[in-house]
Amino acid sequence: MEVILLDTVPSLGHRGDTVKVTAGYARNFLLPRKLAIPASDSNRHVLKEQEKVLAKRDEQAKSHALKTATKLTDFSCTIPVQVGEEDKLYGSVTSNDIAKVLKDQGFEVDKKHVALEEPIKQLGVYTVEVRLHREVSAPIKVWVVKE
Repeated sequence: MEVILLDTVPSLGHRGDTVKVTAGYARNFLLPRKLAIPASDSNRHVLKEQEKVLAKRDEQAKSHALKTATKLTDFSCTIPVQVGEEDKLYGSVTSNDIAKVLKDQGFEVDKKHVALEEPIKQLGVYTVEVRLHREVSAPIKVWVVKE
């Protein structure tokens, strides 16, 4: 059975690809989860129209992300934390903490967009990347200081 993918499916294909799968896989997995639609001329035409709308929406999101990135390039934030002996942190500074500080400053950033490889566990100055769009990111400075 041929289907058109509506979303990227690992080890099968990307959005918009026409792939041939077994009827059971299409009927029991792809179609109920709205990951694919049956391949037909009318469905191909509908998908082309949806792609145009999605491309326009993506372009708007990218331009909004670029505006936010220009504001964030000079941005630095200070996060006060409690420390014990020898300046050892109680807990750590996570992407959630950084996202809260950004939200308090007026930037709408989700914690998933703050790219921390691992939580910050020491005092100091860190450069953290904020991914606003798949093609746009902005570095910010994070100062972790004693409370």
